[in-house]
Amino acid sequence: MRLHTERRADRRLDLVYRIGAGLTGLILIGFGIAGMMIRLPLFDTQGEVIAGLSTNGALSFLSIAIGSLLVGAMVLGGTFASTVCVVVGVGFIVSGLANLFLMSTDFNILAFSMPNVIFSFVVGLLVMTFGMYGRFSGGLTEDNPYRMHRESKHHGRVPAPRAEHEGASTRAEDGAPRAREGGDDPVYRAGHEAGRRGAPGGASALKSPGRHRRTGE
Repeated sequence: MRLHTERRADRRLDLVYRIGAGLTGLILIGFGIAGMMIRLPLFDTQGEVIAGLSTNGALSFLSIAIGSLLVGAMVLGGTFASTVCVVVGVGFIVSGLANLFLMSTDFNILAFSMPNVIFSFVVGLLVMTFGMYGRFSGGLTEDNPYRMHRESKHHGRVPAPRAEHEGASTRAEDGAPRAREGGDDPVYRAGHEAGRRGAPGGASALKSPGRHRRTGE
């Protein structure tokens, strides 16, 4: 689905997604550029400390790449920005958990330290909250576009109620069987008319179309 930014609710959500993606992306790009300017080794497990966080060449390049993705999401906005924020937020949390176990080993290729782990958790939760705002939470307002979209899809799957008289034979007030609407059988219609006029053989013609056909030949 796409957000219609001319609507008030849609415009408010779009603004939240853009702000969350843009701010996080600019912070990551600035951190990555600072690390690239020092020309750190690509996979140095010790790294250098910048703004309280340790980094190396690989982490600096990865920070610029993810930051650029978030800035692009800010430019496009809408549901795309929301989805990117959620995915990036989950990625940061997973990265924090993984590097928490790797930072004391030789496989710490991103030069993570404990401040980096805390930073990953905080940024991950923050950007994921931005992306989930007004989309996955409960108690959404009636003008929320995601709620209206889900309700429209739900109503589209509900089958239309079937009329009780549909497919069933009915009777007229005089007790004679009434032909179904839209019936195309000429023998059935002829027997029905004969039965209503009280013509001889009308009832039998209605009950047995084959006998009526032989009589009229």
